[in-house]
Amino acid sequence: MSKITKRLVDSVGPSADGKRLYLWDEEIKGFALVVLPSGVKSYVFQYRNRLQVNRRLTIGKHGKVTAEQARDVARDLRAAVSAGRDPLAEKRDIQATPTVGELLDAYLKSAAYLDKAPSTQLIEKGRVERHLRPLLGKYRTTELTKDQVERARNGIRDGKTATKVKTKARGVARVRGGPITARECIALARFIFNWAIANKLTTTNPCEGVALPPIGKRTAILEDAEAYGALFRALADMEGRKVIRAAAADAIRILALTGARKSEIAKLRWGHVDLKAGKITLPPAAHKTGRKTGSKTINLPSVAQEIIGRQPKGGPEALVFAPGRGAGPISLAKPWMQVRAAAGLPEKLGLHGLRHSVGSHLAMNGAQLPAIMEALGHRQLSTVARYIHYAESAKQRLAEQAAAPAIAGLAVAEGKRPAVVSTLAGGKKA
Repeated sequence: MSKITKRLVDSVGPSADGKRLYLWDEEIKGFALVVLPSGVKSYVFQYRNRLQVNRRLTIGKHGKVTAEQARDVARDLRAAVSAGRDPLAEKRDIQATPTVGELLDAYLKSAAYLDKAPSTQLIEKGRVERHLRPLLGKYRTTELTKDQVERARNGIRDGKTATKVKTKARGVARVRGGPITARECIALARFIFNWAIANKLTTTNPCEGVALPPIGKRTAILEDAEAYGALFRALADMEGRKVIRAAAADAIRILALTGARKSEIAKLRWGHVDLKAGKITLPPAAHKTGRKTGSKTINLPSVAQEIIGRQPKGGPEALVFAPGRGAGPISLAKPWMQVRAAAGLPEKLGLHGLRHSVGSHLAMNGAQLPAIMEALGHRQLSTVARYIHYAESAKQRLAEQAAAPAIAGLAVAEGKRPAVVSTLAGGKKA
Protein backbone atom coordinates (compact mmCIF):
# COMPACT_ATOMS: atom_id res chain seq x y z
CA MET A 1 0.00 0.00 0.00
CA SER A 2 1.16 3.51 -0.76
CA LYS A 3 -0.26 6.97 -1.04
CA ILE A 4 -2.00 7.51 -4.37
CA THR A 5 -0.43 10.54 -6.02
CA LYS A 6 -0.06 11.78 -9.57
CA ARG A 7 3.50 10.46 -9.69
CA LEU A 8 2.37 6.99 -8.65
CA VAL A 9 -0.56 7.00 -11.09
CA ASP A 10 1.64 8.07 -13.99
CA SER A 11 4.25 5.44 -13.20
CA VAL A 12 2.02 2.37 -12.95
CA GLY A 13 0.98 0.28 -15.95
CA PRO A 14 -1.34 -2.69 -16.60
CA SER A 15 -0.76 -5.93 -14.70
CA ALA A 16 1.42 -8.50 -16.43
CA ASP A 17 -1.16 -11.27 -15.84
CA GLY A 18 -3.84 -9.42 -17.83
CA LYS A 19 -6.05 -8.84 -14.79
CA ARG A 20 -7.24 -5.66 -13.14
CA LEU A 21 -4.66 -4.08 -10.89
CA TYR A 22 -5.79 -2.48 -7.61
CA LEU A 23 -3.53 -0.09 -5.70
CA TRP A 24 -4.98 0.81 -2.29
CA ASP A 25 -4.25 4.10 -0.60
CA GLU A 26 -2.43 3.88 2.73
CA GLU A 27 -4.12 6.93 4.26
CA ILE A 28 -7.79 6.81 3.17
CA LYS A 29 -9.36 3.45 3.87
CA GLY A 30 -11.21 2.10 0.81
CA PHE A 31 -9.66 4.52 -1.70
CA ALA A 32 -7.95 2.79 -4.64
CA LEU A 33 -6.60 3.19 -8.15
CA VAL A 34 -7.82 0.58 -10.65
CA VAL A 35 -5.75 -0.13 -13.77
CA LEU A 36 -7.52 -2.14 -16.47
CA PRO A 37 -5.67 -4.46 -18.89
CA SER A 38 -6.32 -1.81 -21.56
CA GLY A 39 -4.34 0.72 -19.51
CA VAL A 40 -7.39 2.79 -18.54
CA LYS A 41 -7.04 4.06 -14.97
CA SER A 42 -9.90 4.94 -12.60
CA TYR A 43 -10.33 5.92 -8.98
CA VAL A 44 -12.74 3.93 -6.80
CA PHE A 45 -13.94 3.88 -3.23
CA GLN A 46 -14.91 0.65 -1.46
CA TYR A 47 -16.73 0.35 1.87
CA ARG A 48 -19.26 -1.65 3.89
CA ASN A 49 -22.68 -0.17 4.56
CA ARG A 50 -24.64 -0.52 7.80
CA LEU A 51 -25.79 -3.98 6.72
CA GLN A 52 -22.14 -5.00 6.21
CA VAL A 53 -22.67 -5.29 2.44
CA ASN A 54 -19.62 -4.49 0.31
CA ARG A 55 -20.09 -1.46 -1.93
CA ARG A 56 -17.77 -0.08 -4.59
CA LEU A 57 -18.29 3.34 -6.08
CA THR A 58 -16.41 4.75 -9.07
CA ILE A 59 -15.11 8.25 -8.45
CA GLY A 60 -13.91 8.90 -12.00
CA LYS A 61 -11.38 8.16 -14.70
CA HIS A 62 -7.85 9.46 -14.44
CA GLY A 63 -7.49 12.31 -16.87
CA LYS A 64 -10.95 13.62 -16.17
CA VAL A 65 -10.25 13.53 -12.44
CA THR A 66 -6.84 14.22 -10.94
CA ALA A 67 -5.35 12.18 -8.13
CA GLU A 68 -5.80 15.06 -5.68
CA GLN A 69 -9.44 15.60 -6.70
CA ALA A 70 -10.11 11.88 -6.29
CA ARG A 71 -8.50 11.96 -2.82
CA ASP A 72 -10.76 14.82 -1.76
CA VAL A 73 -13.85 12.93 -2.96
CA ALA A 74 -12.70 9.73 -1.25
CA ARG A 75 -12.11 11.62 2.00
CA ASP A 76 -15.68 12.98 1.86
CA LEU A 77 -17.06 9.52 1.10
CA ARG A 78 -15.19 8.01 4.06
CA ALA A 79 -16.69 10.71 6.31
CA ALA A 80 -20.17 9.92 4.96
CA VAL A 81 -19.73 6.20 5.66
CA SER A 82 -18.50 6.98 9.17
CA ALA A 83 -21.71 8.98 9.69
CA GLY A 84 -23.79 5.92 8.77
CA ARG A 85 -24.65 6.90 5.22
CA ASP A 86 -24.54 4.74 2.09
CA PRO A 87 -23.00 6.88 -0.72
CA LEU A 88 -23.63 4.35 -3.51
CA ALA A 89 -27.31 3.99 -2.58
CA GLU A 90 -27.61 7.78 -2.49
CA LYS A 91 -26.00 8.03 -5.92
CA ARG A 92 -28.39 5.45 -7.34
CA ASP A 93 -31.36 7.27 -5.84
CA ILE A 94 -30.21 10.48 -7.49
CA GLN A 95 -29.72 8.75 -10.85
CA ALA A 96 -33.23 7.30 -10.59
CA THR A 97 -34.65 10.78 -9.98
CA PRO A 98 -35.93 12.43 -13.17
CA THR A 99 -34.24 15.51 -14.51
CA VAL A 100 -36.20 18.72 -14.88
CA GLY A 101 -36.08 18.09 -18.63
CA GLU A 102 -37.75 14.70 -18.17
CA LEU A 103 -40.32 16.30 -15.88
CA LEU A 104 -41.09 18.89 -18.56
CA ASP A 105 -41.52 16.08 -21.12
CA ALA A 106 -43.98 14.32 -18.80
CA TYR A 107 -45.98 17.51 -18.33
CA LEU A 108 -46.22 18.15 -22.08
CA LYS A 109 -47.76 14.67 -22.47
CA SER A 110 -50.12 15.02 -19.51
CA ALA A 111 -53.86 15.70 -19.43
CA ALA A 112 -53.12 18.85 -17.42
CA TYR A 113 -51.40 20.26 -20.53
CA LEU A 114 -53.46 18.63 -23.28
CA ASP A 115 -56.76 19.80 -21.77
CA LYS A 116 -55.73 23.42 -22.25
CA ALA A 117 -56.69 25.50 -25.28
CA PRO A 118 -54.41 25.06 -28.33
CA SER A 119 -53.26 28.67 -28.06
CA THR A 120 -52.32 28.15 -24.41
CA GLN A 121 -50.51 24.92 -25.27
CA LEU A 122 -48.48 26.75 -27.90
CA ILE A 123 -47.50 29.51 -25.47
CA GLU A 124 -46.55 27.08 -22.69
CA LYS A 125 -44.53 24.86 -25.01
CA GLY A 126 -42.62 27.91 -26.17
CA ARG A 127 -41.82 28.85 -22.57
CA VAL A 128 -40.72 25.29 -21.85
CA GLU A 129 -38.55 24.76 -24.94
CA ARG A 130 -37.05 28.22 -25.27
CA HIS A 131 -36.51 29.20 -21.66
CA LEU A 132 -37.04 26.56 -18.97
CA ARG A 133 -35.40 23.57 -20.65
CA PRO A 134 -32.19 25.38 -21.70
CA LEU A 135 -31.65 26.81 -18.21
CA LEU A 136 -33.01 24.11 -15.88
CA GLY A 137 -33.41 20.92 -17.90
CA LYS A 138 -30.12 19.28 -16.89
CA TYR A 139 -30.75 19.41 -13.12
CA ARG A 140 -32.24 16.53 -11.15
CA THR A 141 -35.61 17.51 -9.72
CA THR A 142 -34.51 16.77 -6.15
CA GLU A 143 -31.26 18.71 -6.58
CA LEU A 144 -32.73 21.86 -8.08
CA THR A 145 -32.57 24.69 -5.56
CA LYS A 146 -34.37 27.97 -5.10
CA ASP A 147 -31.12 29.81 -5.89
CA GLN A 148 -30.83 28.01 -9.23
CA VAL A 149 -34.42 28.89 -10.11
CA GLU A 150 -33.72 32.52 -9.21
CA ARG A 151 -30.65 32.52 -11.48
CA ALA A 152 -32.83 31.14 -14.27
CA ARG A 153 -35.40 33.86 -13.62
CA ASN A 154 -32.72 36.52 -13.83
CA GLY A 155 -31.30 34.96 -16.98
CA ILE A 156 -34.66 35.06 -18.74
CA ARG A 157 -35.27 38.60 -17.49
CA ASP A 158 -31.86 39.77 -18.75
CA GLY A 159 -32.18 38.12 -22.17
CA LYS A 160 -29.88 35.13 -21.61
CA THR A 161 -32.27 32.91 -23.56
CA ALA A 162 -32.85 35.46 -26.32
CA THR A 163 -32.42 33.92 -29.75
CA LYS A 164 -33.98 33.47 -33.17
CA VAL A 165 -35.85 30.24 -33.84
CA LYS A 166 -36.77 28.98 -37.30
CA THR A 167 -40.48 28.25 -37.67
CA LYS A 168 -42.52 26.74 -40.49
CA ALA A 169 -45.34 29.27 -40.37
CA ARG A 170 -43.50 32.61 -40.36
CA GLY A 171 -39.87 31.76 -40.96
CA VAL A 172 -38.28 33.17 -37.79
CA ALA A 173 -39.49 33.60 -34.21
CA ARG A 174 -37.59 36.12 -32.10
CA VAL A 175 -37.22 34.98 -28.50
CA ARG A 176 -36.47 38.08 -26.43
CA GLY A 177 -37.05 37.29 -22.77
CA GLY A 178 -37.59 40.22 -20.40
CA PRO A 179 -39.38 40.74 -17.05
CA ILE A 180 -42.82 39.64 -18.22
CA THR A 181 -41.47 36.49 -19.90
CA ALA A 182 -39.42 35.69 -16.78
CA ARG A 183 -42.50 36.07 -14.63
CA GLU A 184 -44.64 33.82 -16.80
CA CYS A 185 -41.93 31.16 -17.19
CA ILE A 186 -41.28 30.82 -13.46
CA ALA A 187 -45.01 30.83 -12.76
CA LEU A 188 -45.34 27.98 -15.25
CA ALA A 189 -42.42 26.11 -13.66
CA ARG A 190 -44.10 26.48 -10.26
CA PHE A 191 -47.32 25.05 -11.69
CA ILE A 192 -45.48 22.11 -13.31
CA PHE A 193 -43.71 21.21 -10.06
CA ASN A 194 -47.00 21.34 -8.16
CA TRP A 195 -48.49 19.07 -10.81
CA ALA A 196 -45.50 16.72 -10.44
CA ILE A 197 -45.91 16.59 -6.65
CA ALA A 198 -49.60 15.76 -7.03
CA ASN A 199 -48.65 12.94 -9.41
CA LYS A 200 -45.82 11.71 -7.14
CA LEU A 201 -43.09 12.47 -9.67
CA THR A 202 -41.19 14.60 -7.16
CA THR A 203 -41.55 15.71 -3.57
CA THR A 204 -40.54 19.37 -3.43
CA ASN A 205 -41.15 22.55 -5.39
CA PRO A 206 -37.97 24.65 -5.67
CA CYS A 207 -39.97 27.46 -7.27
CA GLU A 208 -41.88 28.22 -4.08
CA GLY A 209 -40.78 31.50 -2.58
CA VAL A 210 -39.07 32.69 -5.78
CA ALA A 211 -40.07 36.33 -6.27
CA LEU A 212 -41.58 37.08 -9.66
CA PRO A 213 -40.53 40.20 -11.59
CA PRO A 214 -43.20 42.89 -11.27
CA ILE A 215 -45.32 43.64 -14.31
CA GLY A 216 -45.62 47.30 -15.12
CA LYS A 217 -49.15 48.66 -15.12
CA ARG A 218 -50.67 48.21 -18.55
CA THR A 219 -53.53 50.68 -18.21
CA ALA A 220 -53.18 52.41 -21.59
CA ILE A 221 -56.55 52.46 -23.33
CA LEU A 222 -58.40 54.64 -25.82
CA GLU A 223 -59.86 57.00 -23.26
CA ASP A 224 -62.26 59.11 -25.31
CA ALA A 225 -63.78 59.85 -28.71
CA GLU A 226 -60.75 61.94 -29.64
CA ALA A 227 -58.42 58.96 -29.19
CA TYR A 228 -60.74 56.70 -31.17
CA GLY A 229 -60.95 59.37 -33.85
CA ALA A 230 -57.16 59.54 -34.10
CA LEU A 231 -57.05 55.76 -34.53
CA PHE A 232 -59.70 55.60 -37.23
CA ARG A 233 -58.24 58.58 -39.12
CA ALA A 234 -54.81 56.96 -39.13
CA LEU A 235 -56.29 53.69 -40.38
CA ALA A 236 -58.14 55.44 -43.21
CA ASP A 237 -55.10 57.50 -44.21
CA MET A 238 -52.65 54.59 -44.19
CA GLU A 239 -55.09 52.31 -45.99
CA GLY A 240 -55.66 55.00 -48.63
CA ARG A 241 -51.93 55.39 -49.16
CA LYS A 242 -51.57 51.58 -49.25
CA VAL A 243 -49.17 51.66 -46.29
CA ILE A 244 -51.20 48.85 -44.77
CA ARG A 245 -53.56 46.36 -46.42
CA ALA A 246 -57.30 46.90 -46.29
CA ALA A 247 -57.82 43.54 -44.57
CA ALA A 248 -55.40 44.48 -41.76
CA ALA A 249 -57.02 47.91 -41.32
CA ASP A 250 -60.49 46.37 -41.14
CA ALA A 251 -59.37 43.68 -38.68
CA ILE A 252 -58.04 46.40 -36.37
CA ARG A 253 -61.32 48.32 -36.73
CA ILE A 254 -63.26 45.22 -35.64
CA LEU A 255 -60.97 44.78 -32.62
CA ALA A 256 -61.61 48.38 -31.58
CA LEU A 257 -65.38 48.06 -32.06
CA THR A 258 -65.96 44.69 -30.40
CA GLY A 259 -63.24 44.14 -27.79
CA ALA A 260 -62.58 40.69 -29.24
CA ARG A 261 -59.22 39.04 -28.75
CA LYS A 262 -56.68 39.44 -31.55
CA SER A 263 -56.62 35.71 -32.31
CA GLU A 264 -60.43 35.57 -32.50
CA ILE A 265 -60.47 38.11 -35.32
CA ALA A 266 -57.22 37.12 -37.06
CA LYS A 267 -58.48 33.50 -37.25
CA LEU A 268 -62.14 34.37 -37.85
CA ARG A 269 -63.79 32.14 -40.47
CA TRP A 270 -66.89 32.79 -42.53
CA GLY A 271 -68.62 29.81 -40.92
CA HIS A 272 -68.53 31.70 -37.61
CA VAL A 273 -70.25 34.83 -38.97
CA ASP A 274 -73.99 35.48 -39.15
CA LEU A 275 -74.44 38.99 -40.55
CA LYS A 276 -78.23 38.70 -40.63
CA ALA A 277 -78.26 38.06 -36.88
CA GLY A 278 -75.44 40.56 -36.37
CA LYS A 279 -73.16 38.24 -34.44
CA ILE A 280 -70.13 35.99 -34.48
CA THR A 281 -70.40 32.56 -32.86
CA LEU A 282 -67.03 30.99 -32.05
CA PRO A 283 -66.94 27.25 -31.33
CA PRO A 284 -65.01 26.15 -28.21
CA ALA A 285 -61.85 25.39 -30.19
CA ALA A 286 -61.79 28.87 -31.70
CA HIS A 287 -61.36 30.97 -28.55
CA LYS A 288 -59.18 30.99 -25.46
CA THR A 289 -61.66 29.88 -22.79
CA GLY A 290 -63.66 27.51 -25.00
CA ARG A 291 -62.76 24.38 -23.08
CA LYS A 292 -64.21 25.95 -19.94
CA THR A 293 -67.09 28.03 -21.27
CA GLY A 294 -68.11 26.43 -24.57
CA SER A 295 -69.13 28.55 -27.56
CA LYS A 296 -68.71 32.32 -27.46
CA THR A 297 -70.95 34.95 -29.04
CA ILE A 298 -69.64 38.34 -30.15
CA ASN A 299 -72.41 40.80 -30.95
CA LEU A 300 -71.60 43.10 -33.85
CA PRO A 301 -72.51 46.80 -33.95
CA SER A 302 -73.95 47.84 -37.32
CA VAL A 303 -70.66 49.44 -38.35
CA ALA A 304 -68.80 46.22 -37.59
CA GLN A 305 -71.34 44.29 -39.67
CA GLU A 306 -70.64 46.60 -42.62
CA ILE A 307 -66.88 46.14 -42.25
CA ILE A 308 -67.14 42.35 -42.24
CA GLY A 309 -69.69 42.44 -45.06
CA ARG A 310 -67.24 44.16 -47.42
CA GLN A 311 -64.61 41.45 -47.11
CA PRO A 312 -64.23 39.04 -50.06
CA LYS A 313 -66.58 36.14 -49.38
CA GLY A 314 -65.35 32.59 -48.99
CA GLY A 315 -66.46 29.15 -47.86
CA PRO A 316 -67.23 28.29 -44.21
CA GLU A 317 -63.55 27.52 -43.47
CA ALA A 318 -62.14 30.51 -45.36
CA LEU A 319 -60.61 33.31 -43.27
CA VAL A 320 -62.65 36.53 -43.16
CA PHE A 321 -59.52 38.69 -43.06
CA ALA A 322 -57.22 37.08 -45.59
CA PRO A 323 -53.43 37.28 -45.12
CA GLY A 324 -51.27 38.91 -47.75
CA ARG A 325 -49.24 35.74 -48.24
CA GLY A 326 -49.55 32.14 -47.17
CA ALA A 327 -52.44 30.22 -45.70
CA GLY A 328 -52.12 31.17 -42.02
CA PRO A 329 -54.01 33.88 -40.13
CA ILE A 330 -53.39 37.52 -40.90
CA SER A 331 -50.51 39.17 -39.03
CA LEU A 332 -51.53 42.36 -37.23
CA ALA A 333 -48.52 43.14 -35.03
CA LYS A 334 -46.52 45.20 -37.54
CA PRO A 335 -49.53 47.08 -38.99
CA TRP A 336 -50.65 47.94 -35.46
CA MET A 337 -47.29 49.45 -34.53
CA GLN A 338 -47.40 51.59 -37.68
CA VAL A 339 -50.96 52.74 -37.04
CA ARG A 340 -50.33 53.42 -33.37
CA ALA A 341 -47.35 55.66 -34.21
CA ALA A 342 -49.26 57.49 -36.96
CA ALA A 343 -52.20 58.11 -34.63
CA GLY A 344 -49.96 59.38 -31.82
CA LEU A 345 -51.27 56.77 -29.37
CA PRO A 346 -49.28 55.65 -26.29
CA GLU A 347 -46.55 53.07 -26.90
CA LYS A 348 -47.99 50.99 -24.04
CA LEU A 349 -51.23 50.58 -25.96
CA GLY A 350 -51.08 47.13 -27.54
CA LEU A 351 -53.75 45.46 -29.62
CA HIS A 352 -55.03 43.87 -26.42
CA GLY A 353 -55.46 47.40 -25.10
CA LEU A 354 -58.32 47.81 -27.57
CA ARG A 355 -60.06 45.01 -25.68
CA HIS A 356 -59.34 46.72 -22.35
CA SER A 357 -60.73 49.94 -23.83
CA VAL A 358 -64.09 48.32 -24.59
CA GLY A 359 -64.25 46.74 -21.14
CA SER A 360 -63.34 49.99 -19.40
CA HIS A 361 -65.92 52.03 -21.31
CA LEU A 362 -68.59 49.44 -20.54
CA ALA A 363 -67.75 49.85 -16.85
CA MET A 364 -67.70 53.66 -17.07
CA ASN A 365 -71.15 53.54 -18.68
CA GLY A 366 -72.52 51.58 -15.74
CA ALA A 367 -72.32 47.98 -16.96
CA GLN A 368 -72.04 45.45 -14.14
CA LEU A 369 -69.48 42.65 -13.89
CA PRO A 370 -71.70 39.85 -15.31
CA ALA A 371 -72.57 41.97 -18.35
CA ILE A 372 -68.92 42.79 -19.01
CA MET A 373 -67.96 39.13 -18.59
CA GLU A 374 -70.58 38.11 -21.14
CA ALA A 375 -69.63 40.85 -23.60
CA LEU A 376 -65.91 40.06 -23.55
CA GLY A 377 -66.04 36.32 -22.92
CA HIS A 378 -64.18 36.37 -19.60
CA ARG A 379 -64.71 33.52 -17.14
CA GLN A 380 -63.11 35.02 -14.01
CA LEU A 381 -64.46 37.95 -12.03
CA SER A 382 -60.92 38.95 -11.04
CA THR A 383 -60.08 39.59 -14.70
CA VAL A 384 -63.07 41.86 -15.19
CA ALA A 385 -62.55 43.73 -11.91
CA ARG A 386 -59.74 45.78 -13.47
CA TYR A 387 -62.30 47.51 -15.70
CA ILE A 388 -64.38 48.50 -12.68
CA HIS A 389 -61.30 49.88 -10.92
CA TYR A 390 -60.35 51.86 -14.02
CA ALA A 391 -63.86 53.21 -14.33
CA GLU A 392 -63.85 54.36 -10.70
CA SER A 393 -60.50 56.10 -11.23
CA ALA A 394 -61.81 57.79 -14.36
CA LYS A 395 -64.93 58.99 -12.54
CA GLN A 396 -62.75 60.42 -9.78
CA ARG A 397 -60.66 62.34 -12.33
CA LEU A 398 -63.82 63.70 -13.93
CA ALA A 399 -65.14 64.76 -10.51
CA GLU A 400 -61.92 66.60 -9.76
CA GLN A 401 -62.02 68.28 -13.17
CA ALA A 402 -65.66 69.28 -12.79
CA ALA A 403 -65.05 70.73 -9.31
CA ALA A 404 -61.93 72.68 -10.33
CA PRO A 405 -63.68 76.08 -10.76
CA ALA A 406 -65.53 75.66 -7.47
CA ILE A 407 -62.33 74.70 -5.68
CA ALA A 408 -60.62 77.77 -7.09
CA GLY A 409 -63.50 80.00 -5.97
CA LEU A 410 -63.43 78.47 -2.50
CA ALA A 411 -59.72 79.24 -2.23
CA VAL A 412 -60.32 82.87 -3.22
CA ALA A 413 -63.15 83.22 -0.70
CA GLU A 414 -60.91 81.91 2.07
CA GLY A 415 -58.15 84.34 1.11
CA LYS A 416 -55.88 81.65 -0.22
CA ARG A 417 -54.06 81.70 -3.52
CA PRO A 418 -55.92 79.17 -5.67
CA ALA A 419 -53.86 76.17 -6.68
CA VAL A 420 -56.06 75.58 -9.71
CA VAL A 421 -58.24 78.02 -11.67
CA SER A 422 -58.81 75.87 -14.74
CA THR A 423 -62.32 75.23 -16.06
CA LEU A 424 -63.85 72.41 -18.00
CA ALA A 425 -63.23 74.45 -21.14
CA GLY A 426 -59.57 74.71 -20.26
CA GLY A 427 -57.69 77.34 -18.34
CA LYS A 428 -54.31 78.30 -16.90
CA LYS A 429 -52.84 78.17 -13.44
CA ALA A 430 -52.78 81.44 -11.58
